[in-house]
Amino acid sequence: MKRVLVVSVHPDDETLGCGGTLLKHQNAGDEIVWLIITNVKEEYGYSHARVISRNLEIDAVSKEYNFRKVINLEFQPTRLNSENQHDLIAKISKVFSEIHPEIIYLINRSDAHSDHRFAFSACYACTKAFRHPYIQKILMYECLSETEFAAQLPENVFIPNYFVDITDFIDKKIKIMGIYTSEIKEPPFPRSFQNIRALASFRGASCGKQYAEAFQLLKYIVN
Repeated sequence: MKRVLVVSVHPDDETLGCGGTLLKHQNAGDEIVWLIITNVKEEYGYSHARVISRNLEIDAVSKEYNFRKVINLEFQPTRLNSENQHDLIAKISKVFSEIHPEIIYLINRSDAHSDHRFAFSACYACTKAFRHPYIQKILMYECLSETEFAAQLPENVFIPNYFVDITDFIDKKIKIMGIYTSEIKEPPFPRSFQNIRALASFRGASCGKQYAEAFQLLKYIVN
C-alpha cells in the first residue's frame, strides 16, 4: 500500500490531470489524501449558493475517489500571488509532515493560471529530502485549459515522460468530472467531455494504450 497525496489548486484540477491514475491507486488499495489549496467563500465575494454548491461538489468527488482525508487550506482563488509565500509553504509543509506521502501529484509549474504557478513553487519547496525523506516520487500533471495555454517557451513546456494506462478508468473519470457542473462546457471549450477523452486518447497513443494520462516526472528515489 502506497501513501499518495494529490494537490489541487482548485477543485477539478485533480480529476482533469490525474483522475484515472487516482482511480487506479484506489483500485490497488493505496491511501490517497486530497490537498486543496483554494476555496470559494462568501468573504471572498462568492454567493452563498455558490459556496454551498462547491462544497457539495468537493464532498461528492471525495466519495468517488474514496480519499482517506481531504485537507482544504482555503486560500482565496486567483490571489495566491498576493499571499504570503512563507505562510503558504508552512501550511503545505505541515500537511506533508502529517501525511508522510510517498507519491505526490502536483500541478504543472508553468500553467497559464498564476495560482497554479505559485502553488507549484510553494509545494516543491516542501519536498527537500532532508525534511521529508519519505517522499519517493514527484510527478507534475497537465490540466486542460491551463497547461496548453501557457506561453510555449522552452522553459515552460510540459514534457510528458511518464504515462499511466487509464483505459479501465476513463469512463469513471469523465463521470466524476461531470460533478463539477460549472466547469464543463461544450467543445471546443477545453474542459468538455469530448476533449477530456480526446486528450486521454492522444496520450494513450503515445504509449501504446487506448487511454492514458501523462505526467512529467520530477523526482524518483529508489530505496
